[in-house]
Amino acid sequence: MRELDFASLYRSAIGFDRLMDLLQSTTADLGDNYPPYNIEKSGEDSYRITMAVAGFTQAEISITAQHNLLLVAGVKQGDDGGVYLHRGIAARGFERRFELADFVKVTGASLDNGLLAIDLRREVPEAMKPRRIDIQVGDKPGRKSIGQAA
Repeated sequence: MRELDFASLYRSAIGFDRLMDLLQSTTADLGDNYPPYNIEKSGEDSYRITMAVAGFTQAEISITAQHNLLLVAGVKQGDDGGVYLHRGIAARGFERRFELADFVKVTGASLDNGLLAIDLRREVPEAMKPRRIDIQVGDKPGRKSIGQAA
Protein backbone atom coordinates (compact mmCIF):
# COMPACT_ATOMS: atom_id res chain seq x y z
CA MET A 1 0.00 0.00 0.00
CA ARG A 2 1.20 3.50 -0.84
CA GLU A 3 2.17 5.74 2.07
CA LEU A 4 0.86 9.31 1.98
CA ASP A 5 3.24 12.26 2.31
CA PHE A 6 2.06 15.05 4.62
CA ALA A 7 5.19 17.21 4.22
CA SER A 8 3.30 20.02 2.50
CA LEU A 9 0.87 20.22 5.43
CA TYR A 10 3.75 20.47 7.93
CA ARG A 11 4.94 23.62 6.16
CA SER A 12 1.63 25.46 6.52
CA ALA A 13 0.12 24.06 9.75
CA ILE A 14 1.86 25.47 12.80
CA GLY A 15 1.15 23.85 16.15
CA PHE A 16 -0.63 20.84 14.66
CA ASP A 17 2.30 18.43 14.96
CA ARG A 18 0.33 15.91 17.02
CA LEU A 19 -2.48 15.86 14.45
CA MET A 20 -0.02 15.37 11.59
CA ASP A 21 1.72 12.55 13.46
CA LEU A 22 -1.67 10.93 14.07
CA LEU A 23 -2.55 11.11 10.37
CA GLN A 24 0.84 9.68 9.43
CA SER A 25 0.58 6.76 11.88
CA THR A 26 -3.02 6.03 10.90
CA THR A 27 -2.17 5.66 7.22
CA ALA A 28 0.81 3.43 8.10
CA ASP A 29 -1.35 1.06 10.21
CA LEU A 30 -4.08 0.37 7.63
CA GLY A 31 -2.88 -3.18 6.95
CA ASP A 32 -2.97 -4.42 10.57
CA ASN A 33 -6.42 -5.62 11.58
CA TYR A 34 -5.66 -8.09 14.38
CA PRO A 35 -7.33 -8.34 16.76
CA PRO A 36 -10.61 -6.98 15.40
CA TYR A 37 -12.29 -4.30 17.50
CA ASN A 38 -15.29 -1.99 17.74
CA ILE A 39 -15.41 1.55 19.08
CA GLU A 40 -18.83 2.66 20.24
CA LYS A 41 -20.17 5.81 21.79
CA SER A 42 -22.14 4.65 24.80
CA GLY A 43 -23.16 8.08 26.12
CA GLU A 44 -22.64 11.80 25.72
CA ASP A 45 -19.04 11.57 27.00
CA SER A 46 -18.66 7.77 27.28
CA TYR A 47 -17.00 5.34 24.88
CA ARG A 48 -16.29 1.62 24.78
CA ILE A 49 -13.65 -0.29 22.86
CA THR A 50 -14.50 -3.97 22.41
CA MET A 51 -11.74 -6.27 21.16
CA ALA A 52 -12.08 -9.91 20.09
CA VAL A 53 -9.26 -11.63 22.00
CA ALA A 54 -10.42 -15.26 21.92
CA GLY A 55 -7.89 -17.62 23.47
CA PHE A 56 -6.21 -14.99 25.65
CA THR A 57 -6.53 -15.01 29.42
CA GLN A 58 -6.65 -11.98 31.69
CA ALA A 59 -3.01 -12.57 32.67
CA GLU A 60 -1.88 -12.53 29.01
CA ILE A 61 -3.36 -9.08 28.26
CA SER A 62 -1.98 -5.77 29.44
CA ILE A 63 -3.65 -2.36 29.17
CA THR A 64 -1.54 0.77 29.61
CA ALA A 65 -2.93 4.29 29.58
CA GLN A 66 -0.52 7.16 29.00
CA HIS A 67 -1.12 10.79 28.09
CA ASN A 68 -3.34 10.65 24.98
CA LEU A 69 -2.42 7.02 24.25
CA LEU A 70 -4.00 3.69 25.12
CA LEU A 71 -1.87 0.60 24.52
CA VAL A 72 -3.43 -2.88 24.59
CA ALA A 73 -1.04 -5.81 24.22
CA GLY A 74 -1.45 -9.56 24.35
CA VAL A 75 1.30 -12.16 24.70
CA LYS A 76 0.55 -15.89 24.70
CA GLN A 77 2.24 -17.77 27.53
CA GLY A 78 3.93 -20.70 25.82
CA ASP A 79 2.51 -23.49 23.67
CA ASP A 80 -0.47 -25.49 24.91
CA GLY A 81 1.11 -28.73 23.56
CA GLY A 82 -1.88 -29.66 21.41
CA VAL A 83 -1.61 -31.42 18.05
CA TYR A 84 -3.73 -29.49 15.56
CA LEU A 85 -5.00 -30.60 12.17
CA HIS A 86 -6.16 -27.03 11.54
CA ARG A 87 -5.44 -23.99 13.69
CA GLY A 88 -7.77 -21.13 12.73
CA ILE A 89 -7.89 -19.36 16.08
CA ALA A 90 -5.03 -16.90 16.14
CA ALA A 91 -2.56 -17.42 18.95
CA ARG A 92 -0.10 -14.73 17.99
CA GLY A 93 0.70 -11.80 20.19
CA PHE A 94 -0.62 -8.35 19.40
CA GLU A 95 -0.19 -4.71 20.22
CA ARG A 96 -2.93 -2.21 19.44
CA ARG A 97 -2.54 1.54 20.00
CA PHE A 98 -5.39 4.02 20.31
CA GLU A 99 -4.81 7.77 20.23
CA LEU A 100 -7.01 9.41 22.86
CA ALA A 101 -8.34 12.94 22.76
CA ASP A 102 -7.49 15.35 25.55
CA PHE A 103 -9.24 14.59 28.85
CA VAL A 104 -10.28 11.02 27.84
CA LYS A 105 -9.60 8.61 30.70
CA VAL A 106 -9.89 4.83 30.98
CA THR A 107 -12.53 4.05 33.60
CA GLY A 108 -12.47 0.24 33.53
CA ALA A 109 -11.90 -2.97 31.60
CA SER A 110 -13.43 -6.44 31.59
CA LEU A 111 -12.87 -9.74 29.79
CA ASP A 112 -15.92 -11.90 29.12
CA ASN A 113 -16.37 -14.74 26.60
CA GLY A 114 -13.31 -13.73 24.57
CA LEU A 115 -14.30 -10.06 24.34
CA LEU A 116 -12.20 -7.41 26.05
CA ALA A 117 -14.25 -4.30 26.86
CA ILE A 118 -12.44 -1.06 27.75
CA ASP A 119 -14.59 1.80 29.02
CA LEU A 120 -13.50 5.39 28.49
CA ARG A 121 -14.92 8.71 29.59
CA ARG A 122 -14.15 12.26 28.57
CA GLU A 123 -13.80 14.32 31.75
CA VAL A 124 -13.22 17.98 30.94
CA PRO A 125 -12.04 19.95 34.02
CA GLU A 126 -14.43 22.65 35.25
CA ALA A 127 -11.88 25.35 34.41
CA MET A 128 -11.86 24.21 30.74
CA LYS A 129 -15.64 23.97 30.31
CA PRO A 130 -17.45 26.81 28.58
CA ARG A 131 -19.11 29.19 31.00
CA ARG A 132 -21.74 31.84 30.53
CA ILE A 133 -20.70 35.44 31.19
CA ASP A 134 -23.44 37.70 32.57
CA ILE A 135 -23.79 41.12 30.98
CA GLN A 136 -24.38 43.96 33.40
CA VAL A 137 -26.29 47.11 32.54
CA GLY A 138 -24.83 50.50 33.43
CA ASP A 139 -21.53 51.35 35.10
CA LYS A 140 -19.16 48.63 36.22
CA PRO A 141 -19.15 48.09 40.00
CA GLY A 142 -16.41 50.09 41.73
CA ARG A 143 -15.90 52.43 38.79
CA LYS A 144 -16.75 56.09 39.15
CA SER A 145 -18.50 57.86 36.31
CA ILE A 146 -17.41 61.23 34.94
CA GLY A 147 -18.38 64.16 37.14
CA GLN A 148 -18.81 62.01 40.26
CA ALA A 149 -17.10 63.25 43.44
CA ALA A 150 -14.25 61.25 44.80
